[in-house]
Amino acid sequence: MYRTHTCGELRLENVNESVTLCGWVQKIRNLGAMTFIDLRDRYGITQLVAEESASEEIKQQIARSGREFVIQIRGKVVERASKNSKIPTGDIEILLEEFHILNPSDIPPFTIEDHTDGGDEIRMKYRYLDLRRQAVRKNLELRHRMAHLVRNYLDEKQFMEVETPVLIKSTPEGARDFVVPSRMNQGQFYALPQSPQTFKQLLMVAGFDRYYQIVKCFRDEDLRADRQPEFTQIDCEMSFVEREDVLGIFEGMIRHLFKEIRGIDLPVLPRMTWHDAMEYYGCDKPDIRFDMQFVDLTHQVQGKDFTVFNTAEYVGAICAPGCASYTRKQLDELTEFVKRPQIGAKGLVYVKYNEDGSIKSSVDKFYTEADLKEWLATCKAQPGDLLLLLCGPKNKTLPQLCELRLEMGDRLGLRNKDVFKPLWVVDFPLLEWDEETQRFYAMHHPFTSPHPQDIDMMESNPGAVRANAYDMVINGVEVGGGSIRIHDSSLQQRMFKCLGFTPEQAEKQFGFLMNAFKYGAPPHGGIAFGFDRLVSMFAGLDSIRDTIAFPKNNSGRDVMIDSPSEISTDQFKELGIKLM
Repeated sequence: MYRTHTCGELRLENVNESVTLCGWVQKIRNLGAMTFIDLRDRYGITQLVAEESASEEIKQQIARSGREFVIQIRGKVVERASKNSKIPTGDIEILLEEFHILNPSDIPPFTIEDHTDGGDEIRMKYRYLDLRRQAVRKNLELRHRMAHLVRNYLDEKQFMEVETPVLIKSTPEGARDFVVPSRMNQGQFYALPQSPQTFKQLLMVAGFDRYYQIVKCFRDEDLRADRQPEFTQIDCEMSFVEREDVLGIFEGMIRHLFKEIRGIDLPVLPRMTWHDAMEYYGCDKPDIRFDMQFVDLTHQVQGKDFTVFNTAEYVGAICAPGCASYTRKQLDELTEFVKRPQIGAKGLVYVKYNEDGSIKSSVDKFYTEADLKEWLATCKAQPGDLLLLLCGPKNKTLPQLCELRLEMGDRLGLRNKDVFKPLWVVDFPLLEWDEETQRFYAMHHPFTSPHPQDIDMMESNPGAVRANAYDMVINGVEVGGGSIRIHDSSLQQRMFKCLGFTPEQAEKQFGFLMNAFKYGAPPHGGIAFGFDRLVSMFAGLDSIRDTIAFPKNNSGRDVMIDSPSEISTDQFKELGIKLM
């Protein structure tokens, strides 16, 4: 056999054993009388030693070796005189008796160590080398373990894993599809699934009452740190359930993962309505690791001589604890932060509540000290705190305050990656209005059930209808979302009508699902978790990229294999696609 042990398993109890190891040369240190070699494989590093008395053949083979050479060695396990407590095998070393080069290596384009000298682009180009680094490999090991735990948990809950198609029908709702031309049906196209949504609903109709799949999905969207063109979901659906049943099962799954991976016993997850999340945090994925909720001061600040506030639809404040000592330079930095194009505020008003009880504000000439004290009281500020105020149209000011709040959370060290505060956000709007197209769109998807209490408003006041939907949010990141689905054909037709679909359009896009519902669709609901996001959160990473074996870069390219790429003229002809 090539090896008797891996490079991570030998310990003091193996001393005097004869072993055979294989791996990559991490480092060679020639000290004259002795040569030390660090041998690495997926499991760890073992130190090899060639003494001065080693055979000439061994010395020659070592002399021909270099970093990343693939080698096989045989030797005797001995106790190290100078132990290394930083690695599990640090108490032993292998006294070399045989040394074979299995494959030489060119000099790598970057050092394959945890603290490498390779930049992102070069490491993505040589991703297979980057994956040899322990820092990257441990993320994929974590991913594997989490997938294993998820499967075991869902299996114990009687869920069945079912694979759904990858080549499906394109639909106009949601994000942009990746499309695939059909050679056998020229002029027609498949789409890659953004989600297995309709198929998992069909599985409920088929009687598979508990389905899950750890599945690849695809969206042709602009990229960012937590988004890739292809990503992985933990996709789940259940029959004969209400919202509480779904939340209970999958809250249990998340608590199980935190217990097994992080050793954390999570309390029962709090619930927050979408309305409250927007009103107090300015977004539907609030980070509740710290406070600083928004306070509406609109009516308190208006009616004085400050025109900016008087003409504003909304004036909101956050209270930054202990920040009254901020200098003018720091306040100017915050003002420039909120005026950045990505945020778009016109300016920033502050009120300092100094430790000695005195008050200093950027609008002192418009408001009395009594006015400012009233603001401070409303915001429950304490001596030493700082109020920060923004104003404008409410739908724009709330997101601006959200960015300011998160910035202050970062500055004050309140967003600790080792602290986790999950919650459920519930009662989303069912529909959202688009000014450009002058129509409603489904906030989640067209199969989301309206809140039972709001069904009667679907025609009279569709914008006020709440969805029977829910998102799980952890530390300001949406990690999962789902809903109770519409299982009644007549209600589904009303939903399509709200979305502006004609009966013919609805039949063309979703007729197969509507026909299936005629044959006894059970009440059902489900959820999908962003698996890449979950893994990156458990790993303490800001980007999902290092949790994926072969990710795309920020331009959606795989620079390692140079994809996407052009195809030949012959392939266009085969597909029946005419070049412009």
